[in-house]
Amino acid sequence: MKKRRILALGLSAALTVGLLAGCGGGTQPTETSPTGGETTPVETGAVATGSNSIRVCFASEPETMDPSLNRTVDGNVMISHLFEGLYKWVDSDPSGDGRNGATAELDLGMAAAEPEVTDNGDGTYTYTFTIRDDAKWSDGQPVTANDFVYSWRRLVDPATASPYNTIIAMVVNANEIIAGELPKEELGVSAPDDHTFVVELTYNCPYFLDICAFPNTMPLREDIVEGNTTWTDPSTYVTNGPFKMESWTHDAEIVMVPNENYYDVSSISIESLTFALMDDANAQLTAFNSGDLDFMQNPPPDEVATLLADGTLIAGDYLGTYYACFNNSKAPFDDVNVRKAFNLAIDRNYIVEMVTQAGEIPAGAWVPESVVDAEGTDGPDFREVGGDFWSTAEEDYEANCEQARELLAQAGYEKDAEGRWARGRQALSLTMVASTSNTFRLSAAEYLASELTKAGVEVELRKLPWEEYLAALTAGDFDLYVGETMLSASFDLSPLLQSGGALNYGRYQSALVSPLLAAYQAASGEARTAAAGALWDALAQEVPFSTLCFKNWSVLTHWGRVSGLSPTHHDPFYGLENWTITQ
Repeated sequence: MKKRRILALGLSAALTVGLLAGCGGGTQPTETSPTGGETTPVETGAVATGSNSIRVCFASEPETMDPSLNRTVDGNVMISHLFEGLYKWVDSDPSGDGRNGATAELDLGMAAAEPEVTDNGDGTYTYTFTIRDDAKWSDGQPVTANDFVYSWRRLVDPATASPYNTIIAMVVNANEIIAGELPKEELGVSAPDDHTFVVELTYNCPYFLDICAFPNTMPLREDIVEGNTTWTDPSTYVTNGPFKMESWTHDAEIVMVPNENYYDVSSISIESLTFALMDDANAQLTAFNSGDLDFMQNPPPDEVATLLADGTLIAGDYLGTYYACFNNSKAPFDDVNVRKAFNLAIDRNYIVEMVTQAGEIPAGAWVPESVVDAEGTDGPDFREVGGDFWSTAEEDYEANCEQARELLAQAGYEKDAEGRWARGRQALSLTMVASTSNTFRLSAAEYLASELTKAGVEVELRKLPWEEYLAALTAGDFDLYVGETMLSASFDLSPLLQSGGALNYGRYQSALVSPLLAAYQAASGEARTAAAGALWDALAQEVPFSTLCFKNWSVLTHWGRVSGLSPTHHDPFYGLENWTITQ
């Protein structure tokens, strides 16, 4: 599969970690599968719901449907169909079947036109947006600039405790407000009138418009949200996107119907969109095969090869990375030599060949392939320029393991009489946590636990339901977990690396990395590429997490019944309102 190359170190981003995702020209009737050979989608006659309704499954019960508080991929997908920001993602693929890879493009949403950008001469920039005249909420009230002011202030308000408050760290005074040093009213946003939204930036952030399409920055109604802890109940859930919520049967389904007050409602052809809330991949596949689902992701790994071969499963480009995150705040992973040892001992080739099996690539560094630097798409791949920080070549694996043993010895560990690694009388033991809702990450965690046990490490693997898994990460009640990143057209690692960052579950703090991260966030062009290199070099020295493989997205849908699929390079499918049913 030819990967789309994107200008990503002009990147930073809304890095969305799914614990929690080349523009091809023209229609391609077939696609080379990651396992070799050509795969043509199977046209099934199964019908999941009513004749003009779609039923999909991305995950189980969402943690929240509050845009300010969301931190998960499934929440992103659902919220993006109920709300709309200044920008949105639209499909650019004429085939409409998702086989051309990541083809969604950024387009105007609530903004009527591209913003007026003013260089203030002191390093700061002012973005002035005009809100479209026909923007309305699902109850018929107009969407105003003040709805954005309220939402963005709420996002950085310490009282909200948003896990993604740093996503607008480039806005004047955002960091100071998050730290509790200034009131939220000092945020660099304003509404001179109902149709004008003004944002003051501390620098001309190259990925700011991407942020304006992210769920955490979507508008909210103060009269609906403020003082109402249950405002996301369907009875009071007022939205401004293509759909509105008709019902939410907890742990079963969320049903959405077209928002009749949406400015582009005439383009929506489906009568309803149902998100089935299911945690078990085998149950999802059974529902898909019986026609109860039109779409699902991440089938059981032992089914992947068969589903790829018969064309039911399509895998595609995805700017993301599977990784193993260490709890850096306590033993054994507060010792950098132990982290380096575990990193080297991972057989990444086995993971992609026997665990994930959907064409993933072993990851010897953080940034995925198909990302270019400041020279643009005619320049070299950043992965090629940056090189690997550790070898993923199969012939080097034994040497990696020998180095890992040496590093453990430097950390004071040695094999005891029973073949276990121990320091003094204390055995090397750790607790891994894994969510049962993601089969790929669960299988990777099971593999790591098994191999570590064989190597003489005592491992407890706790397989948890989604809500308990998130709680364990938030509380730091683990030593190791398998996560994944999905990158938008920006690549800001601050949620993972900053103290108090939204996704810094590994409790990582570094005097070396913090200034390099700040320099990277503020740079652009060639300076940004150089800053990125310095940042990755430092991370390779400290190894706060270990990369496993670069992701692919893999989805099943009833090809021939559903069209209009529009994957982005960071989330498999937004834009379900563009789907159509072919009878």
